[in-house]
Amino acid sequence: MGGTIHKAENNDILQRIRTDAAAAAAQLAEAAHLHRGQIVVIGCSSSEAVGRQVGSWSTPEVGQAIYDGLQSVFAPMGVYIAAQCCEHLNRALIVERAAVPGAEIVNVVPQPKAGGSFATACYQNFAHPVALEEIRADAGLDIGGTLIGMHLKKVAVPVRLEQKTIGEAMLLAARVRPKFIGGERAYYDDSLKDGYPEEWA
Repeated sequence: MGGTIHKAENNDILQRIRTDAAAAAAQLAEAAHLHRGQIVVIGCSSSEAVGRQVGSWSTPEVGQAIYDGLQSVFAPMGVYIAAQCCEHLNRALIVERAAVPGAEIVNVVPQPKAGGSFATACYQNFAHPVALEEIRADAGLDIGGTLIGMHLKKVAVPVRLEQKTIGEAMLLAARVRPKFIGGERAYYDDSLKDGYPEEWA
């Protein structure tokens, strides 16, 4: 079943969702020390954002509002979004081709009911969208319990954001850090404990 929002409440709901998404993006960017060229995987249920069960009320306007809010923060930073599709596309990803040079692309065009409204919005708005079966992202936002862990680099670290929801959807966030290897005699570079230094970009 697809969804639309009644015109009387449309503007208020979509503006709240855009604002929530922008706040979440800004808080994650700060917590994960994101910088140009890095990739953030976004799993998103537009159904959950309007208070419906995941997969039951895919709403294109909501997918677009979330895209607009996130990109208002990530695009000026040069941080790329990887939009995780729904289970009907095996959680494939839509990403800008420039973010993944040399990656093995697959052929699929997401739709609201086979890919999801957010992935569809990304496909329609990216300059050169491509689909991938997997990625190893530098951080992530899970909007509505869509399970993004399979597309994060090791080691994923939970991030507690001040922004707890986008619309009505619960929000979880993660960053990554390099693995610690060795044992009790190993020495570590303290500058890597919180992620990857910006100067590596």
